[in-house]
Amino acid sequence: MIALPTPTLIALDAVGTLFGLKESVGAVYARFAAKGGVSVSAAALDQAFFNAFQAAPPCAFAHVAAADRPRAEFAWWQAVAADTFARAGVLDQFEDFRGFFAPVFSYYATAAPWHLYPEVSTVLESWHQYGIPLVIISNFDSRLYGLLKQLGLAPFFSAVVISSEVGAAKPDPAIFERAIAPYGISPQQAWHIGDSWQDDVLGAQAAQLQPIWLRRATRLLPDSGIEHPNSVVQITDLRELNAILGCSATS
Repeated sequence: MIALPTPTLIALDAVGTLFGLKESVGAVYARFAAKGGVSVSAAALDQAFFNAFQAAPPCAFAHVAAADRPRAEFAWWQAVAADTFARAGVLDQFEDFRGFFAPVFSYYATAAPWHLYPEVSTVLESWHQYGIPLVIISNFDSRLYGLLKQLGLAPFFSAVVISSEVGAAKPDPAIFERAIAPYGISPQQAWHIGDSWQDDVLGAQAAQLQPIWLRRATRLLPDSGIEHPNSVVQITDLRELNAILGCSATS
């Protein structure tokens, strides 16, 4: 592994880094659609969701009042879902798309569709006890707060920074800058760990944080296929970073 400086702060992505989906978005959408009499394959919806998600504007609402933000978040995800079903050729089969989508949106606010990656709780506990501040930087929405509590992760983090509140989404450097600002440190003193080349690695680099690319076996969305330089620190499991922090702790 490329040599890393010991961090003063560790930032982490959420989905795909700390926890992931038990089944694909397409499988969930297809199951809920079937309840409303709309038949479409999970595979078709998976491809359509990937394209719709990539085409969507950032889930970031700089000029939306806090009281109106949940409605903006719902509308953003409903638009992505509607585009997904339109690309799959079945949107016109829904009599009430909002009525279909509301329980889907609520479902993803529960722990039911998510699973923690095996090492996450143990690793976060050890890092937390070591005394390094941990923060989340995520392009998710305000449902993330409840999810972290349900998954038992909330106590580990001193801050949760989400794009819908900041008004900027990764890879925009502004969300990284907002996350570290309260700690009075330089960007070079912080690690950022995430599974997305575009959002996490390039975003952290643009903000001058130390990027660490977590390459788990599966991701919610595939990488774009660009060539990735070997100079970027790559891991497959968060435990690979314990040696660095452990050496520092015993020195």
